[in-house]
Amino acid sequence: MKKFIVILFLILCVFPINVFALDDQTLLKNAKSGILIEASTGEILYEKNKDMRLSIASLTKMVAQIIILEKIEDGSLKWDETVVTSANAAGMGGTQIWLTAGERMSVEDLFKGMTMASANDATVALAERIAGTESAFVKLMNDKVKELGLKNTEFKNCTGLDEDGHFSSAYDVAMIAKELLNHEEILKFSSVYEDYIRKDTPNKYWVVNTNKLVRFYEGADGLKTGFTDDALYTITATAKRDNLRLIAVVLGESVSKVRNQETMDLLDYGFNTYKVDLIKEKGSVIKQLSIDKSDKSNVSIITKDNLSILNKKSDASINYDTKVTVNEIKLPIKKGSVVGKLDVFYNNKIIKSTDLIIDEDVNKINFFVYLYNNIKDVINGEFF
Repeated sequence: MKKFIVILFLILCVFPINVFALDDQTLLKNAKSGILIEASTGEILYEKNKDMRLSIASLTKMVAQIIILEKIEDGSLKWDETVVTSANAAGMGGTQIWLTAGERMSVEDLFKGMTMASANDATVALAERIAGTESAFVKLMNDKVKELGLKNTEFKNCTGLDEDGHFSSAYDVAMIAKELLNHEEILKFSSVYEDYIRKDTPNKYWVVNTNKLVRFYEGADGLKTGFTDDALYTITATAKRDNLRLIAVVLGESVSKVRNQETMDLLDYGFNTYKVDLIKEKGSVIKQLSIDKSDKSNVSIITKDNLSILNKKSDASINYDTKVTVNEIKLPIKKGSVVGKLDVFYNNKIIKSTDLIIDEDVNKINFFVYLYNNIKDVINGEFF
């Protein structure tokens, strides 16, 4: 027995195990503020000074990314569109991809430079394309955070450069990240460690992701890092393992390596402590409807979002009940319209719900087609 204890002691000396990362009392010792949330529910798993107003550096750009991706999704901006760089954008300080005034670059390359390299010049070029001026774009950003119900955020620029009155909080940044992840295309950019812009030109430029976690941390695929003199080192990191996606925000770290390590410790704590029971995946068909006088024989009703329940890994498995409610549908109706909800019950109490949406446009049928179909049904009923 003594021999076994000695051997075990020697193994631990050579291969030390970090048992302290699981203890929430040891997390974020060096950060001014931070938070860990589960991405689908927004439930807070850990926080330190979550509402403290602080400079957040380039984490600011996540709101700009939301607006840009919304424009891509509504068709008013295209990935292959060429944007002409203004003198103002080219003259931005801080991190850059070294745009020159008059340079033409695709939206995709600008977004890549903004997301991976945290380029201020690329961010302003896109802001000016969308809103005309940076100040007009910043108004859109402030409108967006108000729309999200955030109380501790105000922006003065779209890049995150230090400026009086430009601030946010760990909680607000986490909610911004949660909203950004609803635009899944962000991960196509934020998860890449290295790439090139200006690929087919003599000025081919190598961009490396400022977020090193996407290379070294299991499941990490975003989102944004930052540094300024006021903000110090900041990060919003997201990682997914199995059904569990976490968002970690760490603000006010004085050393980048410490920021990264404390962020990984925070994520480790979440993954080792919690699990998600996925009840229904986003887009799951819940019901097939036959809608009277519609131009579709059957219409699918699907879940708008993932329907998941967060539990501790130490908790016993739970059986849930579900109930589907479908509202009266009035035609015409657009794809994505909310038509009902799916409730999850435990012990006869609703513990989670998600909207049900229609998965395609449905219009009223032409009167003569409707009449023909009814006559055909009558004939089929009589003779067949």
